[in-house]
Amino acid sequence: MSVLMVSGTGTEIGKTVVTSAIAAAAVAAGRSVAVLKPAQTGVGPQEPGDAAEAVRLAGPSVTAVELARYPEPLAPDTAARRAGLATLAPADIAEAARRLSEDHDLVLVEGAGGLLVRFDEAGHTLADAARLLDAPTLIVAPAGLGTLNSTTLTAQALRARDLTALGVVIGSWPESPDLAARCNLADLTKSSGLPLLGAAPEGAGTLPPDRFRTAAPSWLAPALSGTWSADRFLATWTPPAFALQS
Repeated sequence: MSVLMVSGTGTEIGKTVVTSAIAAAAVAAGRSVAVLKPAQTGVGPQEPGDAAEAVRLAGPSVTAVELARYPEPLAPDTAARRAGLATLAPADIAEAARRLSEDHDLVLVEGAGGLLVRFDEAGHTLADAARLLDAPTLIVAPAGLGTLNSTTLTAQALRARDLTALGVVIGSWPESPDLAARCNLADLTKSSGLPLLGAAPEGAGTLPPDRFRTAAPSWLAPALSGTWSADRFLATWTPPAFALQS
């Protein structure tokens, strides 16, 4: 796996933190890593974007590349049109990822919001770039109510396009999870048909970078260069089954 697409089920669910954690774990395992952010929205010209955040958290050896930047926090296609800027085609994303893969062991392509957010006027999405690259996609999902539906829909959208879904990582696991979050742990794999490959703790992105890099492998399964165990995590957090009372 030299290129991995990272897609959320929505916005503000920990996608950049998970991307950074995967980068940090891969670097700790001795791999060279690049983070590609095709379209950065909602930041000014001089503000650091998601790719720069990945470098801050995962370390200076990570290569950061951003292809397009749009000032308003909207879907890339909409943000580009409103700003009078050119949109981004899947072929542009694929070509950039291929170039990076020539001299990096792992290229992480972080999408914008969910899998089917439009990048251009033709309605192309991150899924179209994944197809051109023949790359697997990791789904980053929230822990609480609604995640079963959005995660399962994302998994089904990938399968409908004959794309590979690698698994699911929870983008922000609460320090004190409620019953819904705990039940979702067991139900996510059944509903989506995908393995659970990690859980980043709530507030992970606010850790000092050195602590983030040290801890990152413990949030991710071996498939993502980590040491996290789904069985141990489920045993810790999944509530016992309750029999229905007559």
